[in-house]
Amino acid sequence: MIYRDKPCLPYFSAVVKNVASPNIEIKKLVYIYLLHYAESEPDLALLSINTIQKSLTDQNPQVRAMALRVMSGIRVPVISQIVSLAIKRGCADMSPHVRKAAALAIPKCYRLNPDTMPQLLDYLSILLGDKQYYVVGSAVTAYLELCPDRIDLVHKHYRSLVRKLVDMDEWGQLATLRLMSLYARKCLPKRMKRVTRSKTKGFYEDEASDDEDVTGEVVEVLDPDLDLFLQACKSLLQSRNSAVIVSVARCFLELGTPEYVDIAIGPLVALLRSPQDIQHVALYNIVDICLARPERFVRYANHFLVHASDSFEVARLKFEVWTLIYPHCEPHIRGMILSELEHFTRALNPDIVRESVRAIGRCAQSDSKTSAHCLRLLLNQVSSQDGSLAAESLTVIRHLIQQDPQAHTKTVIRLAKDLDTTPHPEARATIIWLVGEFAGIDSENNIAPDVLRILAKGFASESEAAKLQIVLLAAKVYLHHLNGLSEERKSDPPPSPPPADEAAEQDDSNPFAPSHPPSNLDLSHPIPILWSHILLLVRYDTSYDLRDRTRTYRALLANPSSTQLATLMLLAPKPAPHIPSPSEARKGLPLGSASLVLGTNLGSGLGGLELPDWVQEGEEPDPKLRDEASGRRDGSGGVVGGERPATEALDAALSREREANKGKGKEKVVEKSLEDWLGSEEGESEEGEEESETEEEEEEGSS
Repeated sequence: MIYRDKPCLPYFSAVVKNVASPNIEIKKLVYIYLLHYAESEPDLALLSINTIQKSLTDQNPQVRAMALRVMSGIRVPVISQIVSLAIKRGCADMSPHVRKAAALAIPKCYRLNPDTMPQLLDYLSILLGDKQYYVVGSAVTAYLELCPDRIDLVHKHYRSLVRKLVDMDEWGQLATLRLMSLYARKCLPKRMKRVTRSKTKGFYEDEASDDEDVTGEVVEVLDPDLDLFLQACKSLLQSRNSAVIVSVARCFLELGTPEYVDIAIGPLVALLRSPQDIQHVALYNIVDICLARPERFVRYANHFLVHASDSFEVARLKFEVWTLIYPHCEPHIRGMILSELEHFTRALNPDIVRESVRAIGRCAQSDSKTSAHCLRLLLNQVSSQDGSLAAESLTVIRHLIQQDPQAHTKTVIRLAKDLDTTPHPEARATIIWLVGEFAGIDSENNIAPDVLRILAKGFASESEAAKLQIVLLAAKVYLHHLNGLSEERKSDPPPSPPPADEAAEQDDSNPFAPSHPPSNLDLSHPIPILWSHILLLVRYDTSYDLRDRTRTYRALLANPSSTQLATLMLLAPKPAPHIPSPSEARKGLPLGSASLVLGTNLGSGLGGLELPDWVQEGEEPDPKLRDEASGRRDGSGGVVGGERPATEALDAALSREREANKGKGKEKVVEKSLEDWLGSEEGESEEGEEESETEEEEEEGSS
């Protein structure tokens, strides 16, 4: 009934009566009901506390653990002290299952009554030093929830926690990795050391010579305890849980050296064989590491091939990894990447088509040697029937041309020829902008006036985006024409301006008409005629933005003898755009955080994932605090003042016993023969008979 969301509260008193049932299955059902409705009926729930307390002394450890779990789950503040006493009893229980339940009950008791904090800290300190690894994992989880700043509780248990890390369950491993990362940043300083390396110049590699080139290199030196933790984390890379692998990679990235990060790359790439949701999260973490160390992913390039079953997000992230490793790949791998990206430009999904074209552009930008090949691939997409593909390809082509305009004059001419076959508005606007932007590079082969003449014929049927670029093209062509006559205008005196009444009358009659022409300006030249014609066409256009933009250009070009401001605004060289990686904004976010997957706009990710800064050298706690719990070995192989694994203790005890027996056996074989053994047995039997006779005599005398 609870599962079907039916009201079961009226049966509370009848159900709670069965809490004392000896049947464990009935007891489980009653406990589930009690946890569900105890907060609604606190008075009736208190009636079952005595029975639950009696269950804490049951012979079955499962019943004891279940009773402790239920008592801490009843959200009634009145019983907080009773729960605290139950946790104290559970900490001393012989069963590790009960101790684990006690560890998980500590945060619940704190939420019931925060005043029990001092007692709970004592219980927590006991459980952190437990010998069972699954008890310690739950204790670490409770520690992170209760008091993550109390580092003093961890000092004496640091090395034992590191040894038990590999045996914990996944949840305990995640909590312990988090705790050890915090502890390392707060208590283990980051040290740098200058290493002197000598380079011999002999003929053979093992032949030393008199001339040596001695260089000093500063390298990072890990603390022995930090290196112990990182070495223990290596085995966790074989975990079946993807969260553990990502957490270990984060520990290596934020605490270890680059060599440790290289070890974690392979297991991270292996997560791509997981389901789609795990692949999606794993790829975000892979991209974050690839932004810093792309050359380490070159050997795994084939693992990022896009499959037909991959979602768009997974395909986009795989494309991004390819573009990051592209400049570090061998030529055959680069060819494979470009072939795959070209294949996906013909995909049915327009989003994948757009991302593949952008990826080709980023590949061309990162490697100048293959930029010509990438440009040819993009030019083949311009004539595509898909308008979005053509527009996206032209945008990427524009970025490539801006990087080296002198080398792409023929490319601009080819694009201008494609204007007749390009119907997409954004694609036409991009081509017109390219023609106008690079019209003045080669004045002898300037095609901009002819392109403007052709476009002026169909101006009325163009889209608004294309009209804006046509007006801009007309302004640039007219400005180039005026700049060509600048030397002649300098030699002639400036023309006198017309009277104010005539100028006002001219502006009122036709606001788009060109201003007074200079004496050396030939109005019969085709370029001024084209400029005037475009102004007249825009005058009757319905777009406010287009008319306002045209008035601005007309004001800039009103005085042909002064074109410095117009040249600065219209013909200034534009910086070559840099196409960043899409995940560049996520660079620096912690691995495994929600902000790495969802983006920075949704907050800083999961709470508490940000690690503090490294402790300064000389301000760290005394390393001897960690020696107290870890112990030191004596000369006989034992451990003084600490604990060690049970298997190691058993092996040591067995070896000592064998050595002792072996020594005794040798001593007996040397000193006694078979006759001696037989004689000794007879002597022992006679002594035994004499002792029995004396005992009988003493008993008779006493009687």
